[in-house]
Amino acid sequence: MNQPPPPPTAAAAQPKNSGVAIWSLVLGILSITCFSILAGIPAVICGHTALGRIKRSSGLLEGKGLAIGGLITGYMSIALIPLIGLMAAIAIPNFVQARNTAMKNACINNLRMIDGAKQQWALEKNKQNTDVPTEAELTAYLGQRGFPQCPAGGHYTINTVGEKPSCSTPGHQMRNDSQ
Repeated sequence: MNQPPPPPTAAAAQPKNSGVAIWSLVLGILSITCFSILAGIPAVICGHTALGRIKRSSGLLEGKGLAIGGLITGYMSIALIPLIGLMAAIAIPNFVQARNTAMKNACINNLRMIDGAKQQWALEKNKQNTDVPTEAELTAYLGQRGFPQCPAGGHYTINTVGEKPSCSTPGHQMRNDSQ
């Protein structure tokens, strides 16, 4: 009546996870997070290898979901590379244009400051429209910053009191109307 249970038979072996499938998922996650194509391509290779081994193992290996997860993340990281390149191709010219517009606007504001200083100099010194002040004479009216410089590297020409100051950079000029 109190007999011990029979010993387990060898036919009841448990299937184990495929190591290649685990590596596929690990590499796939690494490819998405930080190593991109360096881990993406090995993730895809390991995923396909693991699926083939699992299929041929007759149930002794499992981990099909791990292998598929590695394949998906590996392929996603490979697909992100052209997408990132496309986004850079769109964004970089817009950044350059925005920088050029900002430099142009800063230059025009500098020209307005020079013109204001020139007008103030002419009023205080009783000068005519044909008189031309020097940079040193205008510096006193421009404040602590001193005589401004064009952010694009152009050179300012003060001109006469009756004319607007100008910049040597093309497109950096004040309009004659009130801008």
